[in-house]
Amino acid sequence: MKIKSIKANTELDSRGEWTISVRLKLQNGVESVTSVPQGKSCGSYEAVYVKPQVAIKNIVKFIEPALKGIHAGNQNLIDHALLKLDGTSNKSRLGANATLGVSVAAAKAAAISRNVPFWKHIAHLLGDKKKKTEFPKLFINVINGGLHTKNNLDFQEYLIIPKSKNIAESVKTGLSLYKNLGEYLAKNLGKGATGLGDEGGFAPNLKDNLEPLRILSHVAKQSHLQNKIQFGLDAAASNIKKTPTQLTKLYSELKSKFKLHYFEDPFSENDFKNFAKLNKSIGRNTLICGDDLTTTNIKRMAKARAAKSINSIIIKPNQIGTLTETLAAIEQARTWNWKVVVSHRSGETEDDFIADLAYGSSAYGLKLGAPARGERIAKYNRLLEISQEN
Repeated sequence: MKIKSIKANTELDSRGEWTISVRLKLQNGVESVTSVPQGKSCGSYEAVYVKPQVAIKNIVKFIEPALKGIHAGNQNLIDHALLKLDGTSNKSRLGANATLGVSVAAAKAAAISRNVPFWKHIAHLLGDKKKKTEFPKLFINVINGGLHTKNNLDFQEYLIIPKSKNIAESVKTGLSLYKNLGEYLAKNLGKGATGLGDEGGFAPNLKDNLEPLRILSHVAKQSHLQNKIQFGLDAAASNIKKTPTQLTKLYSELKSKFKLHYFEDPFSENDFKNFAKLNKSIGRNTLICGDDLTTTNIKRMAKARAAKSINSIIIKPNQIGTLTETLAAIEQARTWNWKVVVSHRSGETEDDFIADLAYGSSAYGLKLGAPARGERIAKYNRLLEISQEN
């Protein structure tokens, strides 16, 4: 299981932009491949990406020589070697795209060598000996706005969350509402309203930021799904020009009218105070979730906890740059009784790693986009596949 070689190539992500894939080979002949996603709406405190060609050169010149001969099952040793090699606080030397690709590829190779599903290897790295775990709730982006499309909606993602933790039932519920929503938009707003945003959600122009939830409520009722789903919102407020007072008023209206279960990044990435106010007022029965606020970074997470800003957290491996640091963030969130929601990125690949990460870490939820576009469908299909592995 010792590392024999590490190679990297460029490939296209779901927005047609260049990213990297990493191929890692062990001395026992096992090979693994990992593709690295990219975000568009990025927090300022995320680990730094370098240009794909630079990341590839760093892998060839620095990472491969340093990791050759290391046992792939020793994830801590591999990732700490990457951290030492990079030597910065934000992966700006090697690039988080280079370090994450290698880190996850090593873990995949170890899982293949151990002849276990990748999710089970992740559970092993977390010290979780359970043979089975509950499936995460699906956080399905059905209407896009913000930086993920070119419509007039300020908020980035309008989400539906099927209540079932049976994965087949959750997928069926999400798919049914998504298709019925598309038919409603085409019939009432014209076929142009069914264009898709970066994450597969529909991207219509609507009269205000509440209209998507009015429409979703109507379609859910018409589909007899109103008791099978909850609603959520990713505001991505760092990219919104409204004041905290204006936003708070909007959230109050959304909560009272549509009983939202989930608010992600309701304020800008440094506004711990207003996060805390919202958490105090509605956090008892609503998830107030940090993404740009926390960036899968334990130092940022500690600051959010001290301010009592959130009760849940987004986990994005590429925000921090290694699997070990990702798992440490998940473990810390568990210790603080925060709900963990593993998330894709807007610039995705067909790599289905995050489905295994969400299931293997017993995450509360998985944000995986709409049930459309190959790079999103890959995650749905992987979850369905995992359900057959149990």
